[in-house]
Amino acid sequence: MDSQRRGLLAAFGASALLTLFPNASRAAGDDADTRFLLVLLRGGLDGLHLLPPYADPVYAALRGAGAVADPIRIDAMFGLHPAMQQAAAMYRDKQLLPIVAIAPPYRARSHFDAQDCLENGTARPNGARDGWLGRCVQALPSEAGFAVAAVMPLALRGSERTSNWWPPLPKGVDPLLLQQLQPLYAADARLSETFEQSTRSAALAREGKGAFALPEAMRVAAERMSAAGGPRIGFVEDTGWDSHRNQAPQLARKLAELDRGLAAAREGFGAAWPRTVVAVVTEFGRTAAINGTGGTDHGTGGMALLCGGAVRGGRIGGDWPGLGPAQLNEGRDLRATSDLRSLFKGIAIEHLGLAEGVLEKRVFPDSRGISPLAGWRAG
Repeated sequence: MDSQRRGLLAAFGASALLTLFPNASRAAGDDADTRFLLVLLRGGLDGLHLLPPYADPVYAALRGAGAVADPIRIDAMFGLHPAMQQAAAMYRDKQLLPIVAIAPPYRARSHFDAQDCLENGTARPNGARDGWLGRCVQALPSEAGFAVAAVMPLALRGSERTSNWWPPLPKGVDPLLLQQLQPLYAADARLSETFEQSTRSAALAREGKGAFALPEAMRVAAERMSAAGGPRIGFVEDTGWDSHRNQAPQLARKLAELDRGLAAAREGFGAAWPRTVVAVVTEFGRTAAINGTGGTDHGTGGMALLCGGAVRGGRIGGDWPGLGPAQLNEGRDLRATSDLRSLFKGIAIEHLGLAEGVLEKRVFPDSRGISPLAGWRAG
């Protein structure tokens, strides 16, 4: 660690950063009734907008007018976006753990390759035809997996004990066709936003009232998973996080939806909340500096949120690399210091009760050098 980074961490009391240790495990009986919900924000969430390092002077210099004004200060360096009111309350209750500078091993800037890598659990976009969550379900004795998605996501493929659900679409709208069309529109910032709004309005909520947005999806997942005999592993996806231009109003709306979604999940899990972990992840981060259209472009180092009654929150996790010119990846992006597989492996071992050997051989092949994240779980 260089002296500049060491001084920055010391100045802002970074003693709460998590460390990685191998062979983390819990007694098998502790894991029998736990729940895990993975929320994938497709499009590349700007972690510096959700969790701005407001006390780092480099942040304000990079972002200029695009810097988040008046964040909810949660420690001496980081704050949450003002839209994240429920998340801030969970942080105060020690049930929210933001993890900085974490990303899949993929380091290029293609949405679809990065999402494939995140979901298949390998270091390559084409590293597996099924998903690490599906393989995780298959490795458990009899538990099931459940996705709130129009089409079974890659992450949950690989087990016959998985299912998906989505509210009925208007007659004549094929969800598989929408999924296939999405990459064609994603390359254009204006068209991708229009397409996302169109598909969102097409997916009607229960009883046809309004759009079926992220809060409703997270509530449905939580209610299904908390029911007697419900699936222990769940997946929710959301689009619209690609913020190439005018990102401040776009992300204010999207982060408010995420905030309501976290609250809806907590309510939906009910009595199961103390045994629940919700992980919010995205395929990559954004550029550290604002671009010429008031947005950010595809980057590398992202962030994750762990939330739930089983989370030891109220602090910042991860290894902050800094935003100085020499600290940025390729001079433009927050540098990823942790592999998302370390987080997933830690959850699978400590929360779901899978043996580390099973993870190495079946769930996350070729990941022996990636140590499971430890110290994140309450109790």
